Amino acid sequence: MALFWRGAHTFVISKSMKGILLYSTSVKSGKQRVNGVDLFYQQTGRGGHAVLLLPGALGSAQTDFGPQFKSLDKERFTVVGWDPRGYGNSRPPQRDFPLDFFERDAKDAVDLMQGLKFPRFSLLGWSDGGITALIAAAQNPSLVSKLVVWGSNAFVSERDVSIYSAIRDISRWSERMRKPMEEMYGAKLFKATWEAWVDGIGQFAQRPEGTICMDLLPKVSCPTLIIHGEKDPMVPSFHPHYLLQHIKGSRLHLMPEGKHNLHLRYAAEFNKLVEEFLNE
Repeated sequence: MALFWRGAHTFVISKSMKGILLYSTSVKSGKQRVNGVDLFYQQTGRGGHAVLLLPGALGSAQTDFGPQFKSLDKERFTVVGWDPRGYGNSRPPQRDFPLDFFERDAKDAVDLMQGLKFPRFSLLGWSDGGITALIAAAQNPSLVSKLVVWGSNAFVSERDVSIYSAIRDISRWSERMRKPMEEMYGAKLFKATWEAWVDGIGQFAQRPEGTICMDLLPKVSCPTLIIHGEKDPMVPSFHPHYLLQHIKGSRLHLMPEGKHNLHLRYAAEFNKLVEEFLNE
């Protein structure tokens, strides 16, 4: 098999018994009306196994999953990435963070995939997207085939609140970290939305045990892979171990050098791990 590029499209030359096949693996973009909002999504591949990529806080398909769109097997998988309501290109509306914002995102995600005519699908969720994926899988066992989460948590502890408070001031971020978000939102809106997210995630600490979705974990019945970067400064190691203990039959894979963005920094290793799990 060989790859070549032309403009925004990637083409694959595949040899078969019938000769040489040429097909495009370009990324398709569109909007789907879901629960009163026009949700932006991107899609690539032609495989029979549909996979939805769920981004982190303020993230989008474009900013959070470049290596996955590029390299996940296009013949085995149909890969969909979305921008949750109020994020990325799913604006308007303006993003807000009521106590049920994760449940709202979970319903939007599932309804989007059904609207795109995928009867069953797997979920790959990073950070906030992982929380959304956990809720979606617990509430829709007949629809979700497999689940992969990384950089995610089912509750907010006082230690987490301290971490969030330390990164509230984006002027202290490196330019490399700020730039993609400022390009997406503009500096003023990014600052306001990020501070609203810090307040929004922090409010869970006031709930019993700081729960976000602790009660739902035993309801996750699909095969589940939890990935954790052992150098993740955003998510203490007790979080993936809690998920492992409370999701029946789940497994935990540790990446010793991985940080919060392990799927970007170690994309080849991550993609291989995920593909092997999804193909089991």
